[in-house]
Parts: sequence; structure tokens; C-alpha cells
Amino acid sequence: MDQGGAPPVFSASAEVDGDHLRVVVAGEVDMATADTMIQTVLREPAERVTLDLREVTFFDSAAIHAVVRLAQRFPGALTVLPSRQVSRVLSISGLGDQAWLRPA
Repeated sequence: MDQGGAPPVFSASAEVDGDHLRVVVAGEVDMATADTMIQTVLREPAERVTLDLREVTFFDSAAIHAVVRLAQRFPGALTVLPSRQVSRVLSISGLGDQAWLRPA
């Protein structure tokens, strides 16, 4: 079956602006893609990181672990912009009040 213009299951792209890195992630972040999300962040040197997850449609425990690892790697310098789904998963997992998480 041809899916035509169907969106990709996962994508991550990085934009650097001085010492600030913005990584935009779309689609499903799971066991198969969470490490790619981390590697996309770590590929570019940065002092501040914005992880834009507003286009993420699925977020599992591997994704949670990946975001926690990034928060540990960039203490006080990580901002996560969640989709509604990501906010819900982080809230259920007890991480909904983290300083790095911005309201959806």
C-alpha cells in the first residue's frame, strides 16, 4: 500500500545558533529511535539545548530514559518543549514538574 505523503515515523534535526542547540524531533520516540535522538543532541557542541518534542506522537520508557540522560548531561541548560502526548507520559511517570520541562 502506497502511503504517499505520509509523515516519517521518526525524524530528528539539529540547528545551532552560537552556543544554543535546538533539536526538533517528530514522530515516534521509542526503543528503536531514542538513541538517535540522544546522538543528534550530542553531535553538536552546545552549552544550552532545546529539545523540541512538540511533533512527537509516541513516547515510551526508552524515550523517558533518553530525556533524563540529556537532563543529567546538561544540568540547568536543557529545555524540553513537549507535545501533549509527551507531557502526559512525563506526568504519569512522575517527571511532570521537572525544571527542564516547559508546559505544553
